[in-house]
Amino acid sequence: MLDAITILLYLFFLPFRFPIYDWKNTNSFYCTIFSTNGIIFTLQKKDWCMIVSSFEKATFAGGCFWCMVKPFDQYDGIEKVVSGYSGGHVENPTYEQVKTGETGHYEVVQITFDPSIFPYEKLLHIFWQQIDPTDDGGQFQDRGSQYRTAVFYHTDQQKRLAEEARKHLADSGKFKDPIVTKILPAAPFYEAEDYHQDFYKKSPEEYQEDRAKSGRDEFLSSHWKTK
Repeated sequence: MLDAITILLYLFFLPFRFPIYDWKNTNSFYCTIFSTNGIIFTLQKKDWCMIVSSFEKATFAGGCFWCMVKPFDQYDGIEKVVSGYSGGHVENPTYEQVKTGETGHYEVVQITFDPSIFPYEKLLHIFWQQIDPTDDGGQFQDRGSQYRTAVFYHTDQQKRLAEEARKHLADSGKFKDPIVTKILPAAPFYEAEDYHQDFYKKSPEEYQEDRAKSGRDEFLSSHWKTK
């Protein structure tokens, strides 16, 4: 339990120690969120109590981002999943620019998660089971450099875990062709247009139709034994 003056001083000086990431007010919680070394910290003040929790980011490219949100979006410990663009050379690209394949961007999902509840290893496990890691020209019906697969790591630990997971997959013999999914340092992330966000919820019929004709589910069922 902290007194009011202590809390106010703490909240006043803390932003000067770390770059502020965001500020939000949710219900009776007042949260200041800042990031350092790829980790997001959330400070919550309620009834004069200070609760500290930490979140990390994970960024995956797995082809069309419409199909990459739902697999991660259903678990405790996942704060949010945002569709966007990363890895290119154009600032603030639009979907129309990215889909030409000329900006260098990948379609990605960026996941904010609590590693104490849902560790990064589990995210990697889910990621591999959504893709064809041997295809360097796109994914399924979606062709072009913007649909290539990649893991964008935010920390050295994420890099190590991603490389270990890729090696394990390559050594497993599950695929006869080489694993071509790249492991890259995190690059600037640009959030996609609003109509792309949570597409499987906003436009379920279009989502199901697009996914059905893509060939993704048939491939996943045959290689990963998913239902």
